[in-house]
Amino acid sequence: MAVPDFQSMFVPFLSVLSDGEEHAIKQVTEAIADEMDLTRQDREEMLSSGSQRRLANRVGWARTHLKHAKLIEYTGRGVMKITQRGLDSLSSHPNGLTLKDLDQFAEHYEWHHKKRPSSPASTDGDQRGSTSTPEEQIASLTTELNAKLADDILAQVREMDPYKFEQLVIDLLFAMGYGGSRAEAAKVTKASNDEGIDGIISEDRLGLDMIYVQAKRWKDSVGRKEIQAFVGALAGKQASKGVFITTSSFRNTAIEYAEAVTQKVVLIDGERLGELMIEYDIGVSRDQAFVLKKIDSDYFEDM
Repeated sequence: MAVPDFQSMFVPFLSVLSDGEEHAIKQVTEAIADEMDLTRQDREEMLSSGSQRRLANRVGWARTHLKHAKLIEYTGRGVMKITQRGLDSLSSHPNGLTLKDLDQFAEHYEWHHKKRPSSPASTDGDQRGSTSTPEEQIASLTTELNAKLADDILAQVREMDPYKFEQLVIDLLFAMGYGGSRAEAAKVTKASNDEGIDGIISEDRLGLDMIYVQAKRWKDSVGRKEIQAFVGALAGKQASKGVFITTSSFRNTAIEYAEAVTQKVVLIDGERLGELMIEYDIGVSRDQAFVLKKIDSDYFEDM
C-alpha cells in the first residue's frame, strides 16, 4: 500500500507509545511502517523534491501535531513518550484521530490556526479556502513549514550543551548585526554555570552603545522574579538596554514588568528564537528554492 497521510498515523503513533516508555522517532517510524504493512519500496519512497523520504516526512508531521495537542511530550532529543491526554484520546478514538479532533484541544487549535490566514471559504481546520490565490497558498504553506521547522529547532536547542547554546546565541546576535566583528562578539560573552550565558555585546560596529544579554536554556516559563533580577543587573552595569532570551516562554507577569521598567528590555521566547534562527540561517540549511516568474511588461512594450 502507499504511504498513508499523516492524519492516518495519529492512532498508530500513539499506539506505539501506549506502553508509557520513551521511544525514539526512528523506532516509532519503523513500528508504524510495520503496523501498516508498508513494503520496502513504500518505506524508501522519496518526496517529489527528493529531499526526504515520504514516510519520515508524514510521521514527522504526525509527531508535530500530536505534540502541540499535548498528546505526546518530548523527553530528549528525538525521544518522546505519551501523556495521559494521549492515552485518553487513544482510548476514546481507537479507530482514528483527525486534525478536527486535535483542534478540540485549545493548545493545538491556537497553534494550528494561527499558522495560516483565515478564509471565508474554509469550513474545516485542515483545509485551506478555495478563494485563496496560488500566491497566498504558497505563502501559507511556507509559513506552516517554517513553523514546524522552528518547533523542531527548539527541540534540538533545549537539549544542547549549555556552552554550545552560548555559541548559538553569539552566532545569532552576530548574524543580526550586533557585536562589531565576529572576534569582538566572541570576546564579550562568558560561560556561565546556569545553562545560559550572560554578557555584553555592542549594539553597533562602533560600540556606541552596549546591550546586556542573558540567555536561559529552560523548560519552565520565566516569571517576574527572573526579569526583575535581570533589570537589577542592568542597573548595576548602568546599562539601558537588555535582551533576555529563553527556550521556554514568559509569564504575563514577566512581560508586564519588562514593559513597565525604564530600561529597554526585549524578551525573546522559544518560539521567537526558532523564528530568528530560521530568518538568519542559524542551525538551518537551504533545502530547495522555487522561483515564481511574471510577465515582463517592459519587454512587450518595446515590441
